[in-house]
Order: sequence, then C-alpha cells, then structure tokens
Amino acid sequence: MGPCFRRDDGEIVVALRRGRHVSDSFAGQTLETARRALTARFRTNSIGSAELDARMLVGAVLGLDLTGIIAAAGRPLTSDEAVRLEEFTDRRLQGEPVARILGRKEFWGLPLQLSAATLVPRPDTETVVELALEMLRARPDGIRRLRIADIGTGSGAILLALLSELPDGYGVGTDVSPAALATARANAVRLGFASRVAFAACDYAAALSGPFDLIVSNPPYIRSAEIADLATEVRDHDPPRALDGGADGLDAYRALVPQAARLLAPGGVLAVEVGHDQSGELEGLMTAAGLTLGGPAKADLAGIPRAVAGRKLP
Repeated sequence: MGPCFRRDDGEIVVALRRGRHVSDSFAGQTLETARRALTARFRTNSIGSAELDARMLVGAVLGLDLTGIIAAAGRPLTSDEAVRLEEFTDRRLQGEPVARILGRKEFWGLPLQLSAATLVPRPDTETVVELALEMLRARPDGIRRLRIADIGTGSGAILLALLSELPDGYGVGTDVSPAALATARANAVRLGFASRVAFAACDYAAALSGPFDLIVSNPPYIRSAEIADLATEVRDHDPPRALDGGADGLDAYRALVPQAARLLAPGGVLAVEVGHDQSGELEGLMTAAGLTLGGPAKADLAGIPRAVAGRKLP
C-alpha cells in the first residue's frame, strides 16, 4: 500500500503505487542491491520461494539469465527498469504467481507459454510423464511409433514433454477451452512439434476415435468444498474449471476412465495425475473399466502418490 493523504473533505485516500513515481524503491540501485532488497521484501511477506522469485523477476525485467544477472550485478537499474520491477513486485505481493506475471513456465525442460485459460504446469505433474514412459518401456514390443492422447491438455505440457522423449510419437490434445487449445498449439509450433500434434475442442475424449497407445491426463480433481482453502496463487489465478473435480474430486475420472478404456489399443496405457488421497479410488475405477494396474501409484518428490497407470490387456 502506498502513502496516504487527506483531502479537504477529510476522507483519507490511498495513493496506489502505480506509475513512474513508484520506482523510488529501486531507482538508482544496482542489480544486486535490488535483487537482495526484493528477496527481503518477499521473505517479510512469507513468500517461501523469495530468493528464486526475486531472481526470476529481476532477470525478466533486464532480459538476463542467471549468468547474466551475476555478470551485471553492479549495473544500476534504469528508471524504466525500476518501474517495471516495482509493478512485478506489487503483483507478486498480491499473490500472483511468478509464472503468471511472466506468462511462461518451464516443464520437463521445455519453456511453455501460459494463458488465463491454462493451469500453471507444476513439477508434480512431471510424475505422470515419468510413469507413462516407464509403462511404455515395459511393453513387450518396446517403444515404437506411438499414438498419444492428452485429455484436458491445457498448455500442452504433458503431451509436448512426451513428444520430446518419443521422436516417433504422434499426439492429439483435447480441451473444452478453445483458448487453452490456442495456447497449446502455439507452444507446439514454437517448440517444433507442429508436424506431430493436433488439437480438438471437446469434453474429455468425446471427439476422439482410437486406438491410442497412450492416454494421459491431469484432470480437475480438487473437491469443490476445498477450493476456497487453496493457496492464493492457485485459487485466484488458475482457471476454476481446471480445478473443480466435484463433491468428491472424482467427477472427471468417472467420465475419463471408461472413455480411455474404450480408446486404448491392446497393450495401451492410461496414466493420470491424482490428488494426495485419491490413488485408491482411481485404481478402483481403472479396474472396473477393465484395465490392469501397472503397479502402485508413483509418488512425486514429496512422497505423495501422484500418478496412477493402468494397461489394457491384449
């Protein structure tokens, strides 16, 4: 919050920190001093990733990577850079994730552009990619030319990560949001996968016809009643439709798992992300749809069961 002043009628008005005059906190500071000051401000506001966030925002303002930040540590910020850094700082202090501020996020080593219609890809979701690849490598015929479907593709994160690992693979991504599909398509083009991917607007897999060797998904799985308790970065900035999984969080899986079972080729694999306490329910849904479980749920880096896979027997 900026300084206050009193009008003639006695009403106190808050002068919001917007415009060039707000750059005073960073104007004239060296890059290193500004980065350290920003880290301290974030820590004071209980932002756990304070140092990383400060480095990323400073780097974005100056167009520098980590090496460039170190090399330019003694360079003073210009007034324009100070203004932009202060704007980014205000947005972060209000709970907006750095990925939203910058409009991009790295996933599986791939730089992905984001939009308001897409989730911010998270490291936990890489567990789905890992499990899918493990299941494919366990096939008796090995990894050959594969047809992949990513249901609810969002930014295209899972699908493009898989295509980066499977040079003979071809993928199709679905999403109910045309805006999300536009983002995914742009990412595919920019990363050089345009010739191996297609996109379809539909509810889950409704527009697809099989067979597929691999179907993956990170569907909405948060219980409706729990959305209000999510972190501000998620609750206020991720698209609600990509979060809300219904009363028990399983609505999407009830639609998706039977569709996937019908679309899989013999020996094909379904791999999905799940919430922290949902792996047992997902295993039950897969078994009921005729899929054979690929083993226990795969845990993410925090040790939480995060990905479940099933195989359609020949």
